[in-house]
Amino acid sequence: MRIEVEVNGRRVGGDVEGRTLLSGFLRDTLRLTGTHVGCDTSQCGACVVHVDGVAVKSCTMLAAEADGCSISTIEGQASEDGTLNAIQQAFQDHHGLQCGFCTPGMVMSAAALLKENPKPTEAEVRHYLEGNLCRCTGYHNIVKAIMAASGQDVGAIAAE
Repeated sequence: MRIEVEVNGRRVGGDVEGRTLLSGFLRDTLRLTGTHVGCDTSQCGACVVHVDGVAVKSCTMLAAEADGCSISTIEGQASEDGTLNAIQQAFQDHHGLQCGFCTPGMVMSAAALLKENPKPTEAEVRHYLEGNLCRCTGYHNIVKAIMAASGQDVGAIAAE
């Protein structure tokens, strides 16, 4: 079947089988490989994208379900000139990454959180990230980065 979507502000289309996951369509058909697939079971959050403004784990959504939708991926977060957005810059500034595998999903989840709640508490950030796994960082610097991206002081964040 043929689907058409808007991805990062650009209208694109492609042929998909009925069983094609959105993550596969983005990575394999559109070659947007920033959306990572870590588990295929909705456990890790590495594949989070925004579909019509809502954070979605793209490994659990069929590409056909996205037909006609607007999708934002990690590739669409920076400015056209390559300048990082506030969340990406905060991840860099506060070392909110190590191996980087979970980072696209973390950034996309953080963007969804800050859209819903522009000034979350540390506890709210930690709760919101429960669907995202990081095997490297222990989350402390990720939480710090998200708090910093929200414009809050990160000096009081306790290490866990």
